[in-house]
Amino acid sequence: MKVHDLRPAPGSSRPKRRVGRGIGGKGGKTAGRGTKGQGARSSVKPGFEGGQMPLIRRVPKLKGFNNPFRVEYVVVNLESLAAVEGDEINPEILRAKGLVHKQGLVKVLGRGELNRPVRVTAHAFSGKARAAITAAGGTVEVLPPPFGNGRPPAAGNALTNR
Repeated sequence: MKVHDLRPAPGSSRPKRRVGRGIGGKGGKTAGRGTKGQGARSSVKPGFEGGQMPLIRRVPKLKGFNNPFRVEYVVVNLESLAAVEGDEINPEILRAKGLVHKQGLVKVLGRGELNRPVRVTAHAFSGKARAAITAAGGTVEVLPPPFGNGRPPAAGNALTNR
C-alpha cells in the first residue's frame, strides 16, 4: 500500500454542506443562522460571548515558573556500577562504557547491590548508595560542580555572556 492509495472508509467522510444557495439546496434562506440578531449577521467576532468576560480572558495566562538555578543530574544505579570492571569508577569511565549518555552532573542512586570495594567519583550520591558503597569496602568522592558555588548561573543573566 502506498500513500496515494489511502482512502477514508466508505461512508465516513461526507461532503461539506453548502448553505446560502437558495431554497433548492437545503440550507437556503437563513442558512442555519436562525432569524435576526447579532448571530445572523457577520459582525460577531470569534470568542465573543455577548459581553460576558470571554473564556480566553478568564483563564490565567502563566502557571508556575521555570527555576533558572535547577540542577539536573544524570543518574546511574549501583547495579550498573557492579557491571563495570576495575576498582576506579568516575563520570568519564561511565560515559566511555555507555552507562551515562548525556553530558552533565552524575548522581549515583542505590538500586541494586555492590559486592566489591570500588572507589566511586561522582557529583552526588544518594544516602543509600553512599552506605552501600562504603559497606562493600569502597570509598566515595564527591566532585565539585563545574560552575563554582553549587548552582549554575541563571539563563538570562547578563554576566554569563561576558
